Amino acid sequence: MPAPVTRLMLVSHARTAAMRTGRFPGDEPLDDSGVRDLAAVTDIPRADRVLSGPESRSMATAQIFGTDISVEPALADIDYGRWSGLEMTDLPDADAMAWLSDAAFVPPGGESLVALFSRVQTWLDDVGSTPGRTLAVTSPAVIRAVVVLVLEAPVRSFWRVDVSPLSRTSVSRRGGSWTIGSVAEKSI
Repeated sequence: MPAPVTRLMLVSHARTAAMRTGRFPGDEPLDDSGVRDLAAVTDIPRADRVLSGPESRSMATAQIFGTDISVEPALADIDYGRWSGLEMTDLPDADAMAWLSDAAFVPPGGESLVALFSRVQTWLDDVGSTPGRTLAVTSPAVIRAVVVLVLEAPVRSFWRVDVSPLSRTSVSRRGGSWTIGSVAEKSI
């Protein structure tokens, strides 16, 4: 008898002002462009369950996929701490370089990439034991982490995955192995 399959579609939330201006996000709503883009979505994939990160931008995006949405804390964007609202150019050069080169570096009051990866790996292990189709709306950072984890690539590969607003990434698991179907497709 074949092993049950878990299909996971990750959708990046719609555009926000922080994305448009290149700032570290906090919990912010969609901007006008994001609301317009969201209203234009017509390709609604089938899912057995819809999950959302806890931020307002993820929850607003998830609403196009139905009304029975579960908020999943593990899908929260990386915590940028006191950097929220700042641009990379606002940071001291040493902090900016550390952020981009040291996965264990923690922004003041925030979360390191190592911590993000640990949180996302625990969630992937959990969702991977649930057969069927799961759609998860979350931040680009969480989606990048999923891609890097599924590929078993080094954490530093995080910076080499580009995830656009309202793009979707598909992974599936049969038995104990995840595979990637697509990364950051703009088909929504």
